[in-house]
Amino acid sequence: MKKVIIFGGTGFIGTSVAKYISSKGFYPIVIGRTKTNESFKFVKWDGMNAGEWEGELINAFAIINLVGKSVDCIKTPKNIDEILKSRVDATLLIGKALRKANSPPKIWIQMSTAHIYGDSETRINHEDSTLGYGLAPFVGKKWEAAFHASALSDTRKVLLRTGFVLDKSGGAFTKLKQIVSLGLGGKVANGKQGMSWIHMEDLNRFAQKALLDKNIQGIYNLSAPKPVNNAVFMCALRKHLEMPIGLSTPLLMLKLGAKLFFKTDYELLVYGRFVVSKRLESVKFNFKYPDLDSALKNLI
Repeated sequence: MKKVIIFGGTGFIGTSVAKYISSKGFYPIVIGRTKTNESFKFVKWDGMNAGEWEGELINAFAIINLVGKSVDCIKTPKNIDEILKSRVDATLLIGKALRKANSPPKIWIQMSTAHIYGDSETRINHEDSTLGYGLAPFVGKKWEAAFHASALSDTRKVLLRTGFVLDKSGGAFTKLKQIVSLGLGGKVANGKQGMSWIHMEDLNRFAQKALLDKNIQGIYNLSAPKPVNNAVFMCALRKHLEMPIGLSTPLLMLKLGAKLFFKTDYELLVYGRFVVSKRLESVKFNFKYPDLDSALKNLI
């Protein structure tokens, strides 16, 4: 079995990826801060220091790096600092370990973010689009720069600018379902902000394909081909949850509610982007859930 090291593999995305590639014959080893109840081999690290985990790189087939503090939080200076450093420092640390390892893995799949394109209510972003301005694009640029500086010259590098991941097990999607169930699932602010999304199963399928297909390298916008705006997304979610009421959320109410009740940043819902890929078709990747209706029908 081919050994795949998953850094940040205890989060909801990492756990799902580990389960999926395990079912396809790979042997995932999960590197993280806190062990979960999953049956995969777990090796502890703190994302800042060398340790026992470095030995797992020897003769590994590939690494998948998903490390990063969740952006689903209030953006205090401390949290902003951790969002940046958890991504950049961990990526640089992996690079240092690779340079010391005998027979290191030749494939590195690296998580990035569709937030790197900034926020626009009209622009459609492809892999070659101009990158945006602001906190999220700044973090994304630093994260990707750390990846390019850390990967070995003979490594096949795959960079995933991932959209909003839809999954039953966690993430912001579970909070949105709660909001809709309370009858508050109308549009947020003006409802024009883009919501670029991907079903977790499609993310897993592409991760497995990237492990095996030597033609896959470089940057990919890992987002479904039919992004929608916030108003359309919330309407579809209400429909599938069979909730006839959906009160819209004015900006002032959103700011208060996000901070007081959901302990998160209101900008995650106010701002957005439309992201599609020009490159996925060239490597013959077909989405199982290309449109929102099919994705929500499966998840709900």
